[in-house]
Amino acid sequence: MVDRLLAGENPIAVFRRHRGMRQRHLAEAAGINPVYLSQIERGKRNGSTRTLAAIAAALRVDLDDLLPPAP
Repeated sequence: MVDRLLAGENPIAVFRRHRGMRQRHLAEAAGINPVYLSQIERGKRNGSTRTLAAIAAALRVDLDDLLPPAP
């Protein structure tokens, strides 16, 4: 997992796969549309703080774990 995160993979996708979840299951658990989750994972859209907090809760990780490192 650490190698994938350091390589720049989307942290949501990394944690989701680590938890053995499909996108639609994570989207359902977070209360968002699966298409929206896919767009966030691919970097096409930014999730709101509320959305990212819901995703973090569904993945059982801290919100900070999903945010890019500060410059």
